Amino acid sequence: MANPLHLLLLFLLFHLSNQLQPSQYDSLLQILQLLNLPFPPSTTDFCNFQQPSPSLTLLCYEDNITQLHIIGTNVSYSLPPNFTSHSFFSTLSTLSSLKVLSLVSLGFFGPLPPTLSYLSSLEFLNITSNHFTGSIPDNISSLSNLQTLILDNNNFSGTLPHSLTSLPLLSFLSLNNNSFSGSLPKSFNSMQNLRVFSLSNNHFSGEVGDLHNLKNLQLIDLSDNHFGPHFPRLGTKLVTILLRNNRFQYGIPSELAFFYELEKLDISINGFVGPFLPSLFSLPSITFINISHNKFTGMLFENMSCNTNIDHVDFSSNLLSGELPSCFRKTKKKKRVVLYGENCLSNHEQKQHPSNFCTNQALAVKPQHHNHKYNNNNTSHGKAAVAGTIGALAILGLVFFVTKRLYTKLTVKKPQARFILEKVSSVNAVKLLSDARHISQTMKLGATLPAYRTFAMEELQEATNNFDPSNMLGLGDSSSSEIYKGKLGDGSVAGIRRLTVKKKQCQQMMELISKLRHSHLVSSLGHCFDCCPEDSTLSTIFLVLEFVPNGTLRDYTCGFAGKRMNWKQRIGAGIGVAKGIQFLQNFPALYSSNTLKITDVVVNHDLHVKVSTYKHLLLFAETEIRGTTGGASVSSLAPKQTISKEKEDVYELGVILVEIIVGRPVMSDDEVALLKDLLQVSTRMDDAEARRSIVDPMVSRESGDKSLKTVMEICVRCLSDDRPSIDDIIWNLHFATQLQDQESHNNNQHSFVSCAQV
Repeated sequence: MANPLHLLLLFLLFHLSNQLQPSQYDSLLQILQLLNLPFPPSTTDFCNFQQPSPSLTLLCYEDNITQLHIIGTNVSYSLPPNFTSHSFFSTLSTLSSLKVLSLVSLGFFGPLPPTLSYLSSLEFLNITSNHFTGSIPDNISSLSNLQTLILDNNNFSGTLPHSLTSLPLLSFLSLNNNSFSGSLPKSFNSMQNLRVFSLSNNHFSGEVGDLHNLKNLQLIDLSDNHFGPHFPRLGTKLVTILLRNNRFQYGIPSELAFFYELEKLDISINGFVGPFLPSLFSLPSITFINISHNKFTGMLFENMSCNTNIDHVDFSSNLLSGELPSCFRKTKKKKRVVLYGENCLSNHEQKQHPSNFCTNQALAVKPQHHNHKYNNNNTSHGKAAVAGTIGALAILGLVFFVTKRLYTKLTVKKPQARFILEKVSSVNAVKLLSDARHISQTMKLGATLPAYRTFAMEELQEATNNFDPSNMLGLGDSSSSEIYKGKLGDGSVAGIRRLTVKKKQCQQMMELISKLRHSHLVSSLGHCFDCCPEDSTLSTIFLVLEFVPNGTLRDYTCGFAGKRMNWKQRIGAGIGVAKGIQFLQNFPALYSSNTLKITDVVVNHDLHVKVSTYKHLLLFAETEIRGTTGGASVSSLAPKQTISKEKEDVYELGVILVEIIVGRPVMSDDEVALLKDLLQVSTRMDDAEARRSIVDPMVSRESGDKSLKTVMEICVRCLSDDRPSIDDIIWNLHFATQLQDQESHNNNQHSFVSCAQV
């Protein structure tokens, strides 16, 4: 019976394109020969026809193969006796345009051939579950475009080469389940784009060192090695820390209490000693914590707080005393796991040691330079707890004092505000308000985002639990509008949008979407190609996008989120929306129509606004399928006359500014027109109270009149026939922020003088 993988290769090469470059075609024929497969009888158009298969996928662009996926899982396939990895990769290296290469569970063996370095365009390399041996070749540094490197489940050995740190774009490094040894090169702390760093189940040893410079690192997995004895220095943005089963000793750093994005912490089966930080239980994002099988000491109390979203907590086999916190006993989470046995707690549902056991053991492991005395009675524990509490309060007081002093200095100085205000006189104020040429181009730059990369389908399936319907966030008018919530391998949450486009236009779309990255956009993080079994002329693309779960701008201006933005935060939100629109206007093919509403602007935990790009991506995909350049209808709030796209954007921004000012939803064209007239009249009056009566009462008193009037004026201009440019709007909103700073500073000074006089 014919081997299934043989048949798939034969079928695909039977449909090889005459458009494919001859050298590419010859390379595929040689790959067939190396795999001991017969020569195909004829060829047809391969680039525009492909049989979907979970085992083999080939994608091309402009007569070149760009992706090759061969998956041997669940396929009865074995390499021929004369096969060598060196010959295979030498042939493969002629596919110079290859960007994505997956060779999974195929039985490859021997060292990783140096000819791999010839694939200079490679961005994604996954050779999981083979039998590769030896070390990683130094010339891997030639793959300067590499973003993802997955070598899991092989037999690699030796130390990590310094050449890995020469890969400037590397963001995903996974070397799990191999036989690597030695210590980590110190140069690893320079890998600024690294987001996932996973080395579990190897033979690494020595100190991990200082990795706090890796600002983008979100997941570190060093489990099942021999690292130690000191806890590594890490950045506070980590989502997942896995240090299980190593040789760490001493204590854990107090800085862990400030890892506010940490969701998963596993430091079990080590030799940690000293006081445990109970505040880890109440970290705002924590859902999993395992500190079992260490020698942590300290007292737990019934009224201690913990995060109600914790699903799994295990602090068994330590030296903790006191009581089990009630938040771990009284819970609505039926599936929550709480393990606390083999301590000295008063709760005996799970086996505990007598209280003197923990005291004696703590004395045995206590560092020599500590001279505290311990006894077995509860009084000593109570005194220690009180002393610890007083010390903690003293430290918090000192931190508060220093923070307040720094904040006061920063508030008083305000150098940027003075710089612009000093240049605004009665002579040139009108010109500056109407001319945006003074705005720096740096305002258009976005914040740092993780490197855009190609995802494997397996990653997205795992992230969404195989696209389980329970993870679906939305479904539009067509199947191409599906969007799922997924948890990526590094612990971060993303939105995964499925789009269907014409196969010939995949690359064009990817080039556009890969540029949709800005601090005020819900930005694209990467993509994954897949086949479209219903129509061979179409391709399915999964777009991985930022996930911002904290509600819309309307929630924060109208109070639906349980709190409201203050006046200065609202101006900042308006600036953010304007900058997002300004950036999108650079992509007219993708951004042919917007219909932007305040509910399309989402807010993150720092009150930083981002314009959602989901529907623009969907619109682009549906347009490509129709083969037209048309777009969706304009906003129901847009004026009826025909206007340019840029002016339409300004109108929609004006509607958002109205809601920011009045603090309530604006639901119709008539209401917009009424509020516009009201704002216009109030700006022409010399009556600050009249203006304040229009503003949301929650911010009317804190808003300075000059700042408020400036925002109202630019809002009215946005809703008028003669509309300002986006640059002009941004300048005016920045000017309003600086006016607010100046008025707040003056009010503070007046208050100080009044108090002094009294």
